[in-house]
Amino acid sequence: VQLQASGGGLVQTGGSLGLSCVNTGTIARINRMGWYRQTPGKERELVARINSDGSTNYADFVKGRFTISGDSAQNTVYLQMSSLRSEDTAVYYCHLNTWATRKNYWGQGTQVTVSS
Repeated sequence: VQLQASGGGLVQTGGSLGLSCVNTGTIARINRMGWYRQTPGKERELVARINSDGSTNYADFVKGRFTISGDSAQNTVYLQMSSLRSEDTAVYYCHLNTWATRKNYWGQGTQVTVSS
């Protein structure tokens, strides 16, 4: 598994930004795939994820603003972020959990900065 994330950057408050993550490695089956974020001095926290049955989970602080989608055939997951706030500023990490062993993999992280 090799996760490559892209799409971070600088955006103004209220703006939108999209993140993409693709697994360029080989994997038999994915349990879930999604996005976490982390700011200095804080633990990494779940933003959103998509599960093997197609269901999704969102953190309360992004519900109604962020949308996660995925393409299981391409091992790709997307995060569309709207109505961005300054508190959304963080490094966003792509995450993949494997079906067989429940092992976790992380992408390199992409910076999202929301300025007022």
